Order: sequence, then structure tokens, then C-alpha cells
Amino acid sequence: MTVGFLTPSVSRALGGIYEIERNLAQSLVQTTSAEVEVIGLEDEHTEEDLSEWAPLEPTVLPVTGPTSFGYAPDLLDTLLDLNADLLHSHVLWRYTSVASLQWVRQTGRPHLITINGMLDPWAVNNSRWKKRIAGWLYEHANLREATCLQVNTEKEYQAVRDYGVDTPVCTIPNGVALPEEESSAEPPWTDQISSDQRVLLFLGRIHPKKGLQELLEGWKQVQSEGSNGNSWALAIVGWDDGGHRSELEHFTREAGLSSVHFLGSMFGDEKAAVFRHADAFILPSHSEGLPMAVLEAWSYGLPVLKTPHCNLPEGFEANAAMKVIPDAEAIAEGLQRLFGSSAEQRASMGDRGRSLVERKFTWPSVAEEMHKVYQWMLGERSAPSCVRFE
Repeated sequence: MTVGFLTPSVSRALGGIYEIERNLAQSLVQTTSAEVEVIGLEDEHTEEDLSEWAPLEPTVLPVTGPTSFGYAPDLLDTLLDLNADLLHSHVLWRYTSVASLQWVRQTGRPHLITINGMLDPWAVNNSRWKKRIAGWLYEHANLREATCLQVNTEKEYQAVRDYGVDTPVCTIPNGVALPEEESSAEPPWTDQISSDQRVLLFLGRIHPKKGLQELLEGWKQVQSEGSNGNSWALAIVGWDDGGHRSELEHFTREAGLSSVHFLGSMFGDEKAAVFRHADAFILPSHSEGLPMAVLEAWSYGLPVLKTPHCNLPEGFEANAAMKVIPDAEAIAEGLQRLFGSSAEQRASMGDRGRSLVERKFTWPSVAEEMHKVYQWMLGERSAPSCVRFE
């Protein structure tokens, strides 16, 4: 079978979804009989990230007009010329949804959409009126006429049904690539954070939904109380979305939080060094699909602080994570619990996270399950157990 992977970006500009779609595509061609052809749209990071798709060679099309919508005049013709057996698209609310809907109507072939948390209530309410218009114009029909939708979690499944979509849904989690052997790379914060300080890491998009404002308010509270908090530094790694970083930096300066460091975006070996040298990880998010950063942190054996909105209850059940909610007071309490724990307790929590990832969240197992869904969509087998029709 030939699967067309459709995405509005083949680069880091798409955030964690870039890692998800790339790793899934590579695992499919490495571990199953599927052939994958990737079609994406051009952005400012395309050239530097394109080689990361090897052995795949994505087709990249230019965009006309606002990049937030991503209108590509040649996209539909490119999809039709591809002659794929099925289409797998990865983002809602963009022109790629318009093109995929037209492709389905012209070819009559199956289409799978990975939701990536984009129908969760918080996400739907963000830019609500724009999404209502997009839904009316094309997205509702795109979701309704798809053969199957992919979600990562039970909560995301419920969000799809609450949105009013009755298309069949498969629940398949994201995966993570287990890190390679130890590296001698230095931590990228050596000139900013003292070697005798422990480091709490946030890595991801710098956006209000990630709960960073609440994290900084909680951090301020803990720092003002002294005790163990003074031996920790907070490293915020990620790309700015809509100018939110400048707002957070202003708050940090006004609050006198000298132990908070904004380090910018990091990828590849630099990103691996960040995880290797951190002592714990935090994601105080208001809304997620299934966050890659948490899985990556566990793969490196880090203890994690996260909210229930990260949709990984397995982490709490396995005692691989501490629970917080995106509220300054609650985050402060969580930080105090972390700072008051021993090195042995943190290491044991991280080990449990690593074991959890090895059991449930590796890309080969994800690709195998996805391949079964593709076979069902093409009429080659019965529906696998991950597919739900109710």
C-alpha cells in the first residue's frame, strides 16, 4: 500500500507534531510493508529540517498568502498525481483540510485524520470564532467524511464525540525514540546556571496553554519561601508563539527571578543534551493531546511534574510523575514536593517513567498498530481492537 502523509509543515515550525509525524512515517517504512509519500508546505525552517526525514524525501510546496492558513495552489493536483491508496493528514483548521476533503470527494479513497488534541475544549475555544467559520466552511465536512480519526487517549476520544463527530475513531498513542548511549556533550546552560544547582526543565512551545505564567508565579512563591527552592534553576527551552515569551520575560524581570532562564529553541544533539543534564521535567499545561516532551523526559529517566490535562494518567498510576494543576498555588506545592525529595526518590521515579515508555510508547509498536488500521481502511482485514464505532 502507498500512504500519502499530508501536513502543513515538514519542519520544527509545527512543534511537537513535526516529531510525531516524522517518527511515525519513518517507523512505518522501517517496520511494516507500507510505502509512505510525504507532502508538506514550505516554511522558514523547511530547508534545515528536510534531511531529518531520511530515508523519506518529502515533496514540499510553496504557500501563497497567510502562513497560518497555508494556501498552496498546487496541493490538490499534487495529491491527485500521487495516486496514493489512502491519505493520512495530521492537522486541522488549515488549507490541508480543504485539500484532503477535495481529494476524498474526487477519488473516493479512504482518509485518516490524526486529531493531535485539536478538538479538546481548550483548543476549540482558542480563536473560537475563526474555528467556527472554518468548521462551517470545510472542517466539519472533512471530519465527517473521513474514514477514521486517530486520537491518542480516552479523553481525546471523548472530546471528539463531545464535538459532535461520529466518524469511527482509533485510539493509538504517540511513541518516542529511546535515547542512544550516554554522550559527553556539555549542558547548553553552562554559562548561565551554576554547576551546583539542580535543573528543572520545561521544553515545548511557549504559549499560554502550556501554563508557564502559572509556573513562574508558583516559582516566585517557592523562591520567596527559601528552603530547597534556592538550589534549583528553571530552564525554559522552546520556541516563542505569538510573543508570549516577552510577556513571561517581563514578569521574570519584575519578580526578580534570577534562577529562571529562557534558552530558546533546541533540536538534535543540543536537545538531547538538555534532557541528559536536567534533573526533572515539568509540563503545567492547560491542554494537550499526548505530549511528546513528557514521553521524551521519561525516556531519559527524568521525574516529571505534569497536569492531568497532559492525558497520560499511566504516569500517575506508575508513580512516574507528580500531579499538579495549572494554578500558581498548586504548582508551588508541587515544586516544594519535588525540591524536598531525595536524589534516590527522583531517580526511582525516573526509572519508572523509562520502564513505562519501554512497555507502551515506542514507535515500532505504534507503527504496527497504525498499519493494521490502514489495512482495515483498505478492506484487507477486519477492524483492529483500537477502532471504535460508537
